[in-house]
Amino acid sequence: MSIEVRDVMGRVAIAVRLDATFAEIIAAMKRFAVGAVAVVDADRRPVGVVSEDDLLLKEVDRVRPGIAIFGGAKRRQEQRKAAGVTAAELMTSPAITVTPGAPVRDAARLMHDRRIKQLPVIDPVTGRIIGTVHQRDLLRVFSRPMGEVRAEIDAVVRDVAGLAPDALSIEVRDGVVTVGGVVERTSQIARLVEAIGRVPGVVAVVPELVCPREELAVTPPLY
Repeated sequence: MSIEVRDVMGRVAIAVRLDATFAEIIAAMKRFAVGAVAVVDADRRPVGVVSEDDLLLKEVDRVRPGIAIFGGAKRRQEQRKAAGVTAAELMTSPAITVTPGAPVRDAARLMHDRRIKQLPVIDPVTGRIIGTVHQRDLLRVFSRPMGEVRAEIDAVVRDVAGLAPDALSIEVRDGVVTVGGVVERTSQIARLVEAIGRVPGVVAVVPELVCPREELAVTPPLY
């Protein structure tokens, strides 16, 4: 069973309007103890995100004032943000979002690739914000009851390798799965390790599987 964003997300939509002031943005961050807030339009659709980094540009720009003639597009964008006073002027756009049905793994990969710590969750039909998912929410999959994790591993052994779980020795400890035993083909080992590794809550897989038939195969001499 794939764990989806809907299973771990927060139902509070942490967002501000386009016309929210600098002070209102800071207040929202303090209220929800977050480092960023989504910016939504009149229909509650995310159009951008304001992070602590965006707000700090106002202070940083005081240290390095002046027109960024040779600073490039990034520096000019930073100066525009530093001069901004509303969410529309301060935000980074477009907003990076996720839907409730997205696998937790996909959300985690998106956060890692984009170096962000939270994502607005949107309704897939209307595009309106309906919640927020944080990195700490995604980590909840690693605190799943071991009974649930073991049941999914047993299902993987049956479906992927075509083996009875009792035919293998499977140990789950602190999210690390050690699987041992005998299989008919070496190709089963790679498939089994990959499939078990995809079970939500599994941290690592230690394979101790052998394939005697292929290990004993002898290559005929060439004449």
